[in-house]
Amino acid sequence: MLDAVQQSQRGALMPWSAVMLGLGVALYFARPAEPQAFAYALCGGVLCIGIALALWRREVLGPLGAALALVALGFVGAGARSHQVAGPVLEFRYYGPIEGRVVGVDRSASDALRLTLDQVRLDDLNPARTPLRVRVSLHGEGRGPPPAPGMIVMMTGHLAAPAGPAEPGGFDFQHHAHFLSLGGVGYTRTPLVLLEDRAPGAARLFHLRLRMSAAIQDRIAGQPGAFAAAVLTGDRSGLDATSLEAMRVSNIAHLLAISGLHMGLLTGFVYAALRQILALIPALALRYPIRKWAAVVALAAGAFYLALSGGNVATERAFIQVAVMFTAVLLDRRAITLRSVAIAGIIVLLHRPETLLSPGFQMSFAATAALVGVFGALRGAVWVQGWPKWAKGLFALLVSSAVAGAATAPYSAVHFNQVSIYGLIANLLTVPVMGSVIIPGAVLAALLWPLGLSGPVWRVMDWGLSWILGVAERVAALPGAVEAVPTPANWTLGVVTMGALFVLLWQGRARWLGAVPVGVALLMWSGDGRPDVLISDSGRLVGVMHDGLRGLSRARGDGFVAGIWLENDGDRATQEGAAARPVWQAAGQGAQAAIADWTIWHGAGRSALPEAEAACATHDIVILSEPAPEGAMARAAADLRARLSAAHPVALPPAAPCHVIDGPLLAQTGAMALDPGEGGLTITTARMEQGDRVWSPAIR
Repeated sequence: MLDAVQQSQRGALMPWSAVMLGLGVALYFARPAEPQAFAYALCGGVLCIGIALALWRREVLGPLGAALALVALGFVGAGARSHQVAGPVLEFRYYGPIEGRVVGVDRSASDALRLTLDQVRLDDLNPARTPLRVRVSLHGEGRGPPPAPGMIVMMTGHLAAPAGPAEPGGFDFQHHAHFLSLGGVGYTRTPLVLLEDRAPGAARLFHLRLRMSAAIQDRIAGQPGAFAAAVLTGDRSGLDATSLEAMRVSNIAHLLAISGLHMGLLTGFVYAALRQILALIPALALRYPIRKWAAVVALAAGAFYLALSGGNVATERAFIQVAVMFTAVLLDRRAITLRSVAIAGIIVLLHRPETLLSPGFQMSFAATAALVGVFGALRGAVWVQGWPKWAKGLFALLVSSAVAGAATAPYSAVHFNQVSIYGLIANLLTVPVMGSVIIPGAVLAALLWPLGLSGPVWRVMDWGLSWILGVAERVAALPGAVEAVPTPANWTLGVVTMGALFVLLWQGRARWLGAVPVGVALLMWSGDGRPDVLISDSGRLVGVMHDGLRGLSRARGDGFVAGIWLENDGDRATQEGAAARPVWQAAGQGAQAAIADWTIWHGAGRSALPEAEAACATHDIVILSEPAPEGAMARAAADLRARLSAAHPVALPPAAPCHVIDGPLLAQTGAMALDPGEGGLTITTARMEQGDRVWSPAIR
């Protein structure tokens, strides 16, 4: 009995192990500066002490020792991974020949074909300073030969270092690019030149993936075929922006990502089908562990799916989850438990700690943990025992869709600033088709393809894919289909997560105390903390908040940044619409606006420079995209540059003649946020929020 109790306690503690490991990873990424050797040595000491405590007083101090050790391990693991993937980053804007090997083909946010290249060579650039990888979008008419994996190509294009956040505290593309070893991003308007074709045997899986994608789109025409290629091979290059946007608005874009749903459906179908087939052979079913045989084959199918799809982070995470599940089957353990979810989380965090901050990790594990917890609580419920089988299936579908939607809603709102009002309906109409038509059809088509008998299966899949796209288009077209949500305070998502984890993982009635911080965080969710003034890192766009809506200084230019600002405000206006708001008034070659007791003048381009000194005499703040004119304005810009060298927000009193924010200053600090207050004008920069980390330059 005692052994059973101890085993139960260990099973209850396992999910908390993943939480502690994740906490250590989060502590590393939350630091304002890169840890020095002393910090890692301290973590090593904590790790040893934690292990000693766990071994010395296992029953009393074991949980505390394990928690300390796991937090230290997460911190050290994240630091090691960050330094492992570090590579050179371009230190200047490059224009000239770009040569490299194609290792990735996808589409950019502007729907342009985009290549990721390794083995990069740039003209007159030392190899030691050349990025490990670059990403180039293909613009213009003639593109040259169709890009294929393993090809060595050359083009003439523009490259620059990955951009910083569009606003202080916003999404950090430099951080994202660092863990992809991307040291330069840009575009070309010239055709590709093929220098060397794919070597025999090189990039076999990548080449197979694109060949299969082309073959699928030959058999299923139009966007349904592109959808099928994305789902089955991970190649999204055939999907147009309209289809993608409709799926995002209707909250079924997750059907495109080869993640937990697809991996689970595929391996689950293979497992169930093979087990049923083997069960029809009594000589095997009565003598051999056919359940374990089926699990091994399903795991192999999942591994092939992972390799074929390119092995991206989301698919890798999904495979680890199903691998843990089928390993439990092989060990005669219950396959779907919070313990198995925790083991998958630990493996993912040890392998790729950076995924903790990604929406894919957060939404995937939130949905999985919530579903396991809810269905575990419903297991053996008396009130559903007498229901017919179809009613139980319908109930399970409704509950799973509602629970997964509720669990992922806060993360979707934070990362994508929108809530799909009819997302539950869209998922109820499409997820069953994905599970009963598309994934089984793909397996059958793969089996029948070599025999030339897959035609009818493709036609059935075409119907299912067209149905899903049709639902997406109709739901997205409904009035009020999506509600914009402002970005909340930085602490909100962490409080929601820890409260929800307490409800799921704590034993006993006290677990419901975790609902209190979740409720408080959701009630305090608002956009009131949005900056009053935002300045882009180029100095070509300024946004001023007035009556809860942001007015933009220009209707064109820095459109990507404008979109991010408005999205984070929870504002679905276009840049043109936001620029038309009565916030800015024309003032010569610039524009002027007022916020609290401060007046702002913004001049973009060289044409505004002759008017800058006059504007400085009548305004509190002058913002320029170019270097400030020599003299008093240049000295004012230098003075502000010195003040902003600190690593924390700076409050500035009114100054005579004015405060000057110019292009060179913004190039150093990144985007800025200004908030007037009683103590003066508080300035926060993107570099302050990023800190001095491996992936971001320090303020110097």
